[in-house]
This record gives sequence, structure tokens and C-alpha cells, in this order.
Amino acid sequence: MWKESFKPSSAYDFDYSLKRWGMDPLIRLDQQERWIDIPVKLGGEYHIVRVQGAGTREKPAFEMMSDSKEVRAELIDRMHQLFQWEKDLDHVQEHFVGTNLEELFLKYPGTPIVKDFHLYDCLMKTIIHQQLNMKFAYTLTSRLVQQYGHQVKGVWFYPEPEEVAAISYDSLRELQFSQRKAEYIIDTSRMVVNRELDLISLSQNNENEVIKRLVKIRGIGPWTAENWLLFGLGKSDLLPVADIGIQNAIKHHFNLTKKPDKEQIETWSKDWQPFRSYASLTLWRSLEGEI
Repeated sequence: MWKESFKPSSAYDFDYSLKRWGMDPLIRLDQQERWIDIPVKLGGEYHIVRVQGAGTREKPAFEMMSDSKEVRAELIDRMHQLFQWEKDLDHVQEHFVGTNLEELFLKYPGTPIVKDFHLYDCLMKTIIHQQLNMKFAYTLTSRLVQQYGHQVKGVWFYPEPEEVAAISYDSLRELQFSQRKAEYIIDTSRMVVNRELDLISLSQNNENEVIKRLVKIRGIGPWTAENWLLFGLGKSDLLPVADIGIQNAIKHHFNLTKKPDKEQIETWSKDWQPFRSYASLTLWRSLEGEI
């Protein structure tokens, strides 16, 4: 087993990351011991990296460890991409001083973007979660992964696109997927397999191009595309205005009598650019309460 230590140069609230990941029953972690096992797919092989917090929010430090010695450099690079440790969250914090979200950013400093582990997995998860309450969405996601995915040393890996593409609609219906949701999941996977949808190439485009491409796919709307950009790619300037959680958080923060409409949100969020993703995470966090 190898170990590697790293200390980011700015604040980083790892405990919040663990709390948010902890909402997903598929993810293996321990909030008290402050570690998470990250599933990584490289070249058709499965690897596991344990990342453990060893510092504070203000002075974060991390230890990475894995049994996969031959791909150590690649796994370390993946961890930096996933956690975005090079992002200066102190600079993000400073940006919101003097804005209408200053109070929330002072309350929740160092809030990072909590990314999903793989682009395809994130897209499947986001399609499943659209228009469902969170509890049932996680139930359906768990059923898909536990039925068709792979478990390695207690860590779950999502099924490959080829495996999902081969599933029948009726098989997902048996897991309580709606007919349309089953079609969206399987048909999108078939597009990935047939190279009609190349997620790696797509990720190189700007946000507007990505959204324009994804919403052409049956079953993917703006909310799904924006959330894939945010949680799949970790883009810094995404604000899903149609998200009920965002609307409720803004309603609560600004003491509104009803949820704001799209135009109101866009007006209030002008000063949040180019860090609207961090505004989104901090707004969601304000509904979740303290750790």
C-alpha cells in the first residue's frame, strides 16, 4: 500500500464534503473517522483510493492511500481533479464579501464543489434524480447499481455503459423505474456505447455548448445538463435556477413569502458570477443546517 499527503493552500471544508456524500447510501465513508473510499475506473480496471482528512477546515490536510501501486500517479491526479484542491476557496470567499450572500459565506466558509466520481455515473444518477424526491431517487440509484454494478472490497462501482445498454426496459420496471425513466437511462447508455454521445469530448466544450448538446437527448432537460456540469465536471459558475432546493434556500435567505421566479433569481445572482456554483452549494447547505 502507498500513502501520499497533501495540504491545500486555502480553506477546505472536508467534513461538509463527507456529509453531502454521506447522503448517498452507495458511498463507503466514515464521517467520524473522516475518510471516504473513492472508486476509480482506469483502463477497464477497478481501483480504490481512501482519502482521509488530517487537518482542520482552515488548515486542511489529506492522506491518500491505495493498494494499486502501478497506477499511483494516475490515482493521485484523479484525487486532485475530484477534490479540486488547487481551487482557491479563500478567493471565492472574498468574492462574496459585500454581496447579498455574504452572511451565508461567512457562516459556511471553505465550502467546496462536491463532485461525483465519474462522468457517466454522474449522468445516470442525475437522470434518475430528476423530478423525484431525494430519498426515492437514491433508492432507485442503489437498486440499479446493486443489481447491475460491481462491488470491490465493499466499494460499489456503477455498471458500465455497455452493461446498462443491454438491460431491458422491463427489467428496470421491476426495480420500480417508470417506463420513461427506464427508457432515458437505457437509451442514453446506448448512445454512449454507440459513440453518439462522447462524454469526455463533450466535457471539453463550454457550458452553453454542453447544455445545447445534452438537452437534445430525450429525457435530459436544462436541470439535468446543469447538474452534470456542476457535479460531473465541477464547473465554477452553474446556478440551476429550476432547482427546488435553490428556490427554497433563496426564499428563506431573502425572507420571501413565496418561491422566487427565474427572473428574480437571475437578478439577485448577477454579483455571484463567476462563482455561482459555490453560491449554489452554499444555498443548498443553508437548508441542510450545521454539521
